[in-house]
Amino acid sequence: MADRSSSARSVTRGRHPSSPATAVRPRPTGRASGARTTRRPTGPTPTATRRPGFPARLGTASVIALLVGVLCAFGLIMVGSSSPLISLKLYGSPWSIFIRQTMWMGVGGAALLVFSRVDYRKWRKIRGPLVVVTMGLLVAVLVPHLGVTAGGSSRWIGFGMFQIQPSELMKLALAVFAADLLTRRADRSSDPKMVIVPVLAVLGISGILILKQPDMGTALVLSCIAFGILFMGGVPMGPILKILGTFAVLAVVVGLADPYRRDRILSFLNPGANRSGTGYQVWQSLIGLGSGHVFGLGLGGGREKWGTLPNAHTDFIFSVVGEELGLVGAVVLLLLFFALAWYGLRAATRAPDRFGSLLAVGITTWVTSQAVINIGAVIGVLPVTGIPLPFISFGGSSLIITMAAVGILLNIATHERSAPVASTRRRPNHR
Repeated sequence: MADRSSSARSVTRGRHPSSPATAVRPRPTGRASGARTTRRPTGPTPTATRRPGFPARLGTASVIALLVGVLCAFGLIMVGSSSPLISLKLYGSPWSIFIRQTMWMGVGGAALLVFSRVDYRKWRKIRGPLVVVTMGLLVAVLVPHLGVTAGGSSRWIGFGMFQIQPSELMKLALAVFAADLLTRRADRSSDPKMVIVPVLAVLGISGILILKQPDMGTALVLSCIAFGILFMGGVPMGPILKILGTFAVLAVVVGLADPYRRDRILSFLNPGANRSGTGYQVWQSLIGLGSGHVFGLGLGGGREKWGTLPNAHTDFIFSVVGEELGLVGAVVLLLLFFALAWYGLRAATRAPDRFGSLLAVGITTWVTSQAVINIGAVIGVLPVTGIPLPFISFGGSSLIITMAAVGILLNIATHERSAPVASTRRRPNHR
């Protein structure tokens, strides 16, 4: 017996350790002899494993970055298709606006990359200076010979191509301010004086200055950002609905007080009745959308952009999308914005802290509400307010600041938890 065991040991030692026939099984280490023990797996949990041949699931940040990249490419193509005539008239070349949009897109991409690498929590430290400086710029825009006036509106400050639109920067300032306030006063969210009043004070002052430009569309987007953060911050619905009703009444009064705004607001109710006047732009937009049918006239084949539809490359670019790419192209664009909103809210629900969650809500509401207001005006269900379609319309400061805000959203998404808070709470260990 001794010779047989020794020879077996010699044979085992001579073979390769990885051979299945020579694998040495670990001896059980239970307290009692013969007791069965269960070994804890040392590898990844079952939720982290994936089947061979299936790609790994993309994170929220990766999906948001992919969606924004597709939207920017989509917008660059449509700006190039919708701007040859106006570009030739203004700059002497049919490619000038496309080249400028490419340049702004590059600057916006750089801003997105830089802001995505800055820890979003650092924005809390500059919330006050950010609001004060932006308010100062909103005042400076209204100063004669200091603000740049175009199309009857004074919305820009700067010179030449280096101009900034302070109302766009105010969207970011309000989102950071409101998210920080509701984070610091989370235990007093039901007290209107401590939460609602400060947010509405910033909203009211900035809204009045923006309406002076005039720019009702941006004022509406600011209101959506504020109310979105207040709602998600746990503020009771009663005060929010009362204030929302008050804001709606004030918006109607302000809109009807000015003859130009009144005509624009009332014309959308029946653009066909004013097709040669205030309803001309919406009517031509509807003609372009209807001409596209299901599959469109083909990229570059649209007719409304050749002088019939004003602002075809800016505020009404969605009409060009519908005319050239048809219902299919318009629906695809809507689905891209819907997916961006979905994953933006997903980043908010998985943010590691309350500030990140509320800031993600503010940025997502910003982009989504602006897209809804713009597309609603183009299809004739909302009044024309003159705000661009995010990532799609031609623009400089609007595109850059929006992409910078998305960079902050990406940074929040990179810190996401693997599951919502409710599913990560520890259960009490009952013995």
